[in-house]
Amino acid sequence: MRLANRPLRLAACTTVALLAAAVGCAPQDESPGGPRAAGPGTQSCDRGKLPTVARGTLTVGTDKPAYAPWFHDDDPASGKGFESAVAYAVARQLGYDKGAVHWQTVPFNNAFAPGEKKFDFDINQVSISAARKRAVAFSSGYYDVRQAVIALKGSKAAHARSIADLRKLKLGAQVGSTSLDVVHDTVRPAQPAAVFQKNDLAKSALKNGQVDAILTDLPTAFYITSAEVKDAEVVGQFAATGAAEEQFGLVLDKESRLTGCVTAAVDALRKNGTLAALEKKWLTDAVSVPVLK
Repeated sequence: MRLANRPLRLAACTTVALLAAAVGCAPQDESPGGPRAAGPGTQSCDRGKLPTVARGTLTVGTDKPAYAPWFHDDDPASGKGFESAVAYAVARQLGYDKGAVHWQTVPFNNAFAPGEKKFDFDINQVSISAARKRAVAFSSGYYDVRQAVIALKGSKAAHARSIADLRKLKLGAQVGSTSLDVVHDTVRPAQPAAVFQKNDLAKSALKNGQVDAILTDLPTAFYITSAEVKDAEVVGQFAATGAAEEQFGLVLDKESRLTGCVTAAVDALRKNGTLAALEKKWLTDAVSVPVLK
């Protein structure tokens, strides 16, 4: 749980002459859900009354196409698919019913690029990272991520059992994704990775033999191999690395006053079991996929 930056008021406090000045030096509650949870200023988390982009409406961004299993039938507004369901659960937690949620198309890389945002939050399998935090704000994580490798059945890539085996292959991943980071930082293949604007292009390259294997997050890998490229299989997954698990987070404007409130909503959904229930409903179990070491 992140706290907003607390402004230092030492100068005011040292000029203790009036009781009002002393009161002004008192620490403020900046925890999510507290009077200052929304970020800069004094906006509270009153249900349905947040300072949203459009008054009385929660504007949610995601890319198009909106892929399964995160969304159903390329329709974010359906409430079907893990991320669609999570977005509406967060909205309800904030006091906005389904009719008060407006969906906006935001290309993947644009979501976390520097600059003012026209959405209240974006949900699009965006992993929380220190580099991205320099340009945008994140909620706490709503999903713990593992990356996976997809290859055509019977290919040499399908027989990979270790990271060393992957280094001999031509690998591909979507631009700006954590999957591509794993190719560069964990696998470090002998030849440069193929970079694609969207996963659709990566899938086509795999089917056409332009790459030996592609990397995506694990639920997407399951969906691709079960519904889109049926002569492909999930070769393996990567273990969590570093001090913290990789997590998807809701993306907000760097200066958004909603960040604390949205984080509090996500934390509440994790605590009350909603996120776990939605994950069980919409995402495939990963127990049987071997870990590549």
